[in-house]
Amino acid sequence: MNFQWGTRTYIMGILNITPDSFSGDGLIPSSASDWTTQELLSSALTQAGDFLSAGADLLDVGGESTRPGAQPVTAEEEMDRVVTVIQSIAAVFPEAYLSVDTYRALVAEAALQAGARMVNDVWGFKADPDLAGVVARHGVPVVLMHNRSSWANAEIQTRLGGRYIGMPYDNLLEDVKRELLESVAIAHAAGIPDTDILLDPGIGFGKTVEQNLELLDRLGEIKALGYPVLLGPSRKSFIGYTLHQPPDQRLEGTAAAVAIGIARGADIVRVHDVAFMTRVVRMADAITRGR
Repeated sequence: MNFQWGTRTYIMGILNITPDSFSGDGLIPSSASDWTTQELLSSALTQAGDFLSAGADLLDVGGESTRPGAQPVTAEEEMDRVVTVIQSIAAVFPEAYLSVDTYRALVAEAALQAGARMVNDVWGFKADPDLAGVVARHGVPVVLMHNRSSWANAEIQTRLGGRYIGMPYDNLLEDVKRELLESVAIAHAAGIPDTDILLDPGIGFGKTVEQNLELLDRLGEIKALGYPVLLGPSRKSFIGYTLHQPPDQRLEGTAAAVAIGIARGADIVRVHDVAFMTRVVRMADAITRGR
């Protein structure tokens, strides 16, 4: 895909190949004995086809939940979950632009060989020192996300899910910008050019509800760093705790966050409800971009 930044907003559909997604849309049942590889592939291909038909420009395939309190998986288990799915989607939908949502070099290497064309790293090259080299060797775009997630600051409520409380920032926007540029410096050191770098402010990752709202409202300050911006507010807990709604009742809140994000400069929005959000994106683009 030849991205034309600034001409329109791109839509990234989320495929969670997990049993424990915060949003309840994981394609693996919560009981591991309840699924087979063939059933998983069938579900993933159906969702991929639905998303592409509904207007998704990219599909982001992830094999580990990043919600507060989620159990980590090994690199081998993550690869087992995502590589075959990526291979299958690439074979059935060769036009699909696939991203792998991982912070592990081993997983990224396998996923890129299987047909992924972008890496989405929720730790901005700060979790696995080898990942930047993998991205550089393959010459693919990478999303570098800001992340201060810490179990010490996590709180989980049964109905609304996890959120972060008491997150210490000296200056929210300045801290986020500085730490994102640290990730950019790692990318540069590995030989990744600016043209392959996107930034994600990390909505929901180590920020309180109030900090997420402020970060979204001031997204233009992230955009001013000079890189395309990916925004991922979909069904996040800051919406749930603002509206007092569980993940399956956050459609309108997500729509508002997506529309405001586009007005503030987002280039890609990462969403669960692709068909609905495609209409939101098109309307927001018509208002903000005149098309």
